Amino acid sequence: MKLVKLIANLGYGSRKDVTQLFRSGRITDAAGEVLYADDVVPLETIRVDDEPLDPPPGLVLMLNKPLGVTCSRKDPGRIVYDLLPPRYSVRSPALSTVGRLDRDTSGLLLFTDDGALLHRIISPKAQVAKVYEATLAQDLRGDEGALFASGTLLLESEKEPLAPAALDVLGPRHVRLTVTEGRYHQVRRMFAAAGNHVETLQRISVGALPLGELPSGEWRPLDAAEVALIFA
Repeated sequence: MKLVKLIANLGYGSRKDVTQLFRSGRITDAAGEVLYADDVVPLETIRVDDEPLDPPPGLVLMLNKPLGVTCSRKDPGRIVYDLLPPRYSVRSPALSTVGRLDRDTSGLLLFTDDGALLHRIISPKAQVAKVYEATLAQDLRGDEGALFASGTLLLESEKEPLAPAALDVLGPRHVRLTVTEGRYHQVRRMFAAAGNHVETLQRISVGALPLGELPSGEWRPLDAAEVALIFA
């Protein structure tokens, strides 16, 4: 693929815009030498305004989603794409969220432009574990762990019971819950079915990939080893 098309697909502008970037000398190699549109160079050596070129297609990144931000491309309020460089929202292929976190849930959110990988992660067959920490409005009764692990819990308006989920009690109103499905508002509805209410909710890992110390609102790309942890 020619450099002009590749750089345009990464969201740096139209092909005409990128051609102008070349003409104005704003695209260089790592040593600062001006590149031309017909040059053949390794992508990792390309700089745009002295900054490394964004990763090529196959990008996977993680975001520590803050509260009050919507997993949507269009919403009256703040959206997760507002937390990424503007050009990331116009990459081709498109960068999409891997599943969703609702506005009132924070924590680990994945993005990718690899459609096959996205579907592999969210497929029920993959049974990728998602781990959440929650604080509750009321003390636990004591039978919630057995209920969630039973594989018989039927949520309101659902026809199929939930797959077994693992509950770890961290305190009277503080829990860690591991689920392998991604039903609508699943964690909140599970506790509602148990007669309780979730007050705060954070996703702390996907598979064996932890959120770690990434600050709220910050993001970073994942390397191949980290992507593999999703399926570990």
